[in-house]
Amino acid sequence: MLVIKRLLATLLMMTVAALPAHAQEAAGNQTAPAVLADLYGRETPRSTVTGLVKALGERDYTRAANYFEVTQPENPKAIAAASDLARRLESALDSGGSLIPFAGLSNDATGRIDDTLPPEQEQVGTLKFNDKSEPILLTRGEVTPGQQVWRVSSETMKLLRAHAPKPEVTAPADNITETTVAGAPLVDWGLLLGLAIVSFLALRLLASLILFSLGRVVRNREQSAVYRFSHAALPPLSLFVAVIGFYAYADSLPVSIVARQTLLRYAGIVAWVALAWFALRFVDAVSRLVIARMQRSQRRQAVSVITLLRRSAKLFLLAFAIVAILDTLGIDVTTGIAALGIGGIALALGAQKTIENLVGSVTVIVDRPVQVGDFCKVGDVTGTVEDVGMRSTRIRTNDRTVVTIPNGNFAALQIENFATRDRFLFNPVIRLEYGISAEKLREGIEIIDGVLKEHASIAEDGARASLAAFGESSFNVEIFSYITTADAAEAQYIKQDLLLTMLERLEKAGIALASPTRTLHINPSPLTITREARPAEEAVTD
Repeated sequence: MLVIKRLLATLLMMTVAALPAHAQEAAGNQTAPAVLADLYGRETPRSTVTGLVKALGERDYTRAANYFEVTQPENPKAIAAASDLARRLESALDSGGSLIPFAGLSNDATGRIDDTLPPEQEQVGTLKFNDKSEPILLTRGEVTPGQQVWRVSSETMKLLRAHAPKPEVTAPADNITETTVAGAPLVDWGLLLGLAIVSFLALRLLASLILFSLGRVVRNREQSAVYRFSHAALPPLSLFVAVIGFYAYADSLPVSIVARQTLLRYAGIVAWVALAWFALRFVDAVSRLVIARMQRSQRRQAVSVITLLRRSAKLFLLAFAIVAILDTLGIDVTTGIAALGIGGIALALGAQKTIENLVGSVTVIVDRPVQVGDFCKVGDVTGTVEDVGMRSTRIRTNDRTVVTIPNGNFAALQIENFATRDRFLFNPVIRLEYGISAEKLREGIEIIDGVLKEHASIAEDGARASLAAFGESSFNVEIFSYITTADAAEAQYIKQDLLLTMLERLEKAGIALASPTRTLHINPSPLTITREARPAEEAVTD
């Protein structure tokens, strides 16, 4: 459990280290002081430990002496004494001591300020003397005016003098046990790498056995959520657990601190790869299950949004993992993140319409005003929805043409969906001819009202027939009722049946339907023609 907590803390430190500098402000709004470049790279606890391990691996103990708190660095005797302490520290670390992995070390000039140590001290490891653990402390101090550096503290130096034996300096032998690679014995490299490989193979075999057993029990693997999750999670989890096992046993092995610290550093990268691998496979498994469910419920337009979300999540996970891995390798990613942020803003400004359509498509699919196959009216376009894509929606009109509407505009238009009607309004006006008596008119209204109440497809609530008005050429009897069906074609047949039944019963009762007529009244009195007197010249001519 302690090892798991340690690994998780290391990964958390990697995450924090990968964030931009402005996101790592210290508690209490403390401002980090300006850091001057140091010849030995001792500006932060991480760089100090990295430089010290590198010097030990190169057997450059004179250079390693500069990483100790020497009061007189110009004094050759003081440097020689510090070199001896460097050998003792290496021997103590090789014999059971440990250093915090690279990613777990603070990369800030102020170190970690959330621990119980004074601000100028930082714990970077542990030494074991007589079954007792002692911390390896760094102290931050000034070596030149205005230059603060981290070095092994005087307290740790006293422990080394008192408890760490002075290692014997022997000439390198020719056998394989003394062959060194990158500052560590070849045997130590082989032991650590063998431990890592065996851990992974054993856990990978265990994961395969679990999947094989589940496959024998589960009948339908494609529709089983348990099997699909196990198939997606077990391979990367086996790798991650192998890293945990490597962390657990590597610290307890009496091997070179150079080999151990180097492989533990890159084991953190493997852990990030395993977590990213797990997250990617988990996203794929969940998206496949959701897509299958959407297809079964005929929500095909949601598939495109799920696919977009899956790709976006995978890109985000990959970017996050790459940033963490680059930080583990010691590459400063702050500038790159800032450049990506500026590039993202520029891309967003240049693709406003595209982003608007993407947001519109998400709005349409989440709000679901229409679905594929619905007959609707969008703005002044009426037709059947054929496809709801990531950029646009296609509607086939009654004239069999296809209208494409960008989703940004589609989401802003007034949408009338006819497919979601639960009933159809039946509201015709029956016109009865003038000339019938009031009693006959009442009989006609009762006949129409009776047809409505007798029909099984007419909703009982509110169905009625009543005299609405005296028209220009007829008595207007208005019908108000609902046909209880959601199918448009069936509703048309029911309307036809109702109208024909009303016509038959009205004809039997001797009540005729009115047709548009107009009566012309002519005055019967004869026309009177008055002849006016003509001029005298015309009379003579005649």
